[in-house]
Amino acid sequence: MRRTVLRRVGVLALDYLYAGRHQLRAFLDRGTPDALVAGSGHLAPVVLLPGIFETWRFLRPLAQHIHSGGHPVHVVTALEDNRMSVPEAAALVARHLQEQDLTDVVIVAHSKGGLVAKYLMGMPDSGPRIRAAVTVATPFGGSSLARFIPLPSVRALMPTAPGLLRLALSRAVNAQIVSVWGWFDPHVPAGSRLEGARNIELDVGGHFRILARPELLAIVDEVLATAD
Repeated sequence: MRRTVLRRVGVLALDYLYAGRHQLRAFLDRGTPDALVAGSGHLAPVVLLPGIFETWRFLRPLAQHIHSGGHPVHVVTALEDNRMSVPEAAALVARHLQEQDLTDVVIVAHSKGGLVAKYLMGMPDSGPRIRAAVTVATPFGGSSLARFIPLPSVRALMPTAPGLLRLALSRAVNAQIVSVWGWFDPHVPAGSRLEGARNIELDVGGHFRILARPELLAIVDEVLATAD
């Protein structure tokens, strides 16, 4: 037990070190997302959805990996740091899909971004445009820790939040989702298992560090390969 506790403490420290480093990098990043679309071939388009308190720049390393494989990577800058409600965020992404006339889309999403992805896939206009989604560390069942944060955007992620409960009851698109999470997630203690989805638990600890792990990148590459 002591060894397990110490291991979790170590994971927590490394996870926040990763998050802090990449939040700083994202803050200093002055690049535009245009380069993630330019020069791509005709492979399936990818839409990248960040988690709460993250901008698309936080996920730039993941975006660059996907783009290096020949896929155009779209981001929705209007999401900013994704503190709006899930339906509001989904509406912004739906508008982007329509304006860019994107079809056969694969969504790659982190944390709350996965909730936005699932909501979007259930919308009658945007759903047919989306082929699949890879969600990483997404609180499909909510997070028991959300009640300790006195912010409406975080409280909306409580397991008993009405919006989250309604989304959980909608299972029509679950089979199109690949849900990936680590053995220990300090932000989503119950894990990210989604009924009817392809569920993959990696031997990786953390809510953020998982984004850079080769195991996750391999899963993303596999899903993209089947979409091409």
